[in-house]
Amino acid sequence: LRWNSAELGAIGPARFIPVAEQSGLIVPIGRWVLQQACAQNMAWRRQGFAPIGVSVNLSVRQLMHDGLLDDIGAALSSAGMEPSLLELEITEGMMMHDIERAAQLLQAIKRMGVRIAIDDFGTGYSSLAHLKRFPVDVIKIDRSFVRDITTDPADRLPAAVGER
Repeated sequence: LRWNSAELGAIGPARFIPVAEQSGLIVPIGRWVLQQACAQNMAWRRQGFAPIGVSVNLSVRQLMHDGLLDDIGAALSSAGMEPSLLELEITEGMMMHDIERAAQLLQAIKRMGVRIAIDDFGTGYSSLAHLKRFPVDVIKIDRSFVRDITTDPADRLPAAVGER
């Protein structure tokens, strides 16, 4: 997502998303992004492309917004898209704000047939044990854990299980 301002030019998400998050505008922006992603996915299908999944990042406010399930359902319904082709990405920190509520909400999203991905896992304070509570399809490990895996011996896994 980019904002093309007549006065400032192209503005990347790192500059305007925090302001939108703080002001609450992220909820309608996020709703629009979800609708556009689903609509574009189906436009590609109508053009003859094979079914392909689309991934949409959610913000903390969106995740905690009472209308999120309705927004997801409306975007899928409006576009005519199968729920299994939609993947919603959240960060591990978002789950930790209110673990119980997040677990219930993610369960409800999974019941809709939508996939869930945890982005940047390892950058927060959750443990693998926390993941057992969440219906996650994909875990994206932060690049800081794997960047030097081929060049730094300290980052390599042992050759055999139990080897240290």
